[in-house]
Amino acid sequence: MNRMSEILYWCERTGRNYWEYVQQCEDEDIWDYLAEVWKTMREAIERGLDQEGVLPGPLNLRRKASTYYIKAKGYKDNLRSRGLVFSYALAVSEENASGGKIVTAPTCGSCGVVPAVLYHLQKSRDFSDMRILRALATAGLIGNIVKHNASISGAEAGCQAEVGVACSMASAAASQLFGGSPAQIEYAAEMGLEHHLGMTCDPVCGLVEVPCVKRNVAGAVNAVTSAQMSLAGIRSAIPVDEVIDAMRRIGA
Repeated sequence: MNRMSEILYWCERTGRNYWEYVQQCEDEDIWDYLAEVWKTMREAIERGLDQEGVLPGPLNLRRKASTYYIKAKGYKDNLRSRGLVFSYALAVSEENASGGKIVTAPTCGSCGVVPAVLYHLQKSRDFSDMRILRALATAGLIGNIVKHNASISGAEAGCQAEVGVACSMASAAASQLFGGSPAQIEYAAEMGLEHHLGMTCDPVCGLVEVPCVKRNVAGAVNAVTSAQMSLAGIRSAIPVDEVIDAMRRIGA
């Protein structure tokens, strides 16, 4: 199946979740692969938080992740939570900009969103690695649906196809971790992409630094918000498949 509506119907008919659909369609080594993905994501965050100095290239952009991480830890409650998400997304994006090892989720330029959200939720809510891997399976499913029906290329469809899709993936993953139903997860994915429609790909000097790094931060925060709204019982009249199609047409 290649549309979210079809897979959602399968989930509701069988009582299963999206990660179980992924498990049914993939070989057994999918979990070993996702474990490697998660390990690489975690290491990118931890390396990025430890790095200082200036990113390579003519913009002389100073790394911010480590400084912001230290500041965020001193904040109180809600501000600290958001600040930590900021620092994790910055860390991965800065690792990408400096040629470090990252996971394309779904692309290099949008690589900070999914890891930031999942790393923060695991740290703050003590989710097991297995639950994180299942959330990654769902995130990957969303990314593949978009790739099949539209695009995940910024050059082809704008930053909506990169940071927008990354936000959609992270929104769905977070909603699942919080116990969302398949319908709520679908809505989280829809909202994560919907609010990035029309975002162009416009990096200064062609580098994934300005505004790309900060867009990863915004995408991560939007993903957490989208998951929370879906779990609050808010429903959209627009299915995610229609938003994906709209994104494709806007990109064209």
